[in-house]
Amino acid sequence: MILVISGTNRPGSRTKLVADACYDYLSEVYQGEVRFLTMEDLPDETLGKHMYDKHKMPADLVRIQDELVIPAESWLIISPEYNGSFPGVLKLFVDAISVRRYKETFAGRRAGLIGVASGRAGNLRGLEHLTGFLNYLEVTVFPNKLPVSSIESQIVDGNLKEEAKQTLHNFLNAYLAWHN
Repeated sequence: MILVISGTNRPGSRTKLVADACYDYLSEVYQGEVRFLTMEDLPDETLGKHMYDKHKMPADLVRIQDELVIPAESWLIISPEYNGSFPGVLKLFVDAISVRRYKETFAGRRAGLIGVASGRAGNLRGLEHLTGFLNYLEVTVFPNKLPVSSIESQIVDGNLKEEAKQTLHNFLNAYLAWHN
């Protein structure tokens, strides 16, 4: 299974638009199962004070970890640039699921990374931060990363332009070849 993760909890984000396009394409071309997780849909109480106690973790967080994160062989993380890095909610989510079933959650996993930004660099700095963070957790990161720069110019009438979709498809095809 591949788990597509939209790494922000900002409602109506452009990151989710990119993540949705990735999910749709992978669902069409990948022979296995593809699932979707967005930080936007995490219940507010999920990432509270009990997330660090494996005996009191919120049931929704346990369910997400057991049903989505652990069964996935590979993750595709789409992360916007927040203050020169990746969103705190994504870090907080990973920190939360690291207190329970650590090895099963991270060791041997693979991840592909896509950055989304209004600026010219497409969150390259954030993707490097995320790579270091994931490598520390024993997650192997696909060496090719896709920076989606000037995201506003890649959208027309609420949809990604065809050129942007083709760039995503090319990246996803390479990711799938590496994943298999």
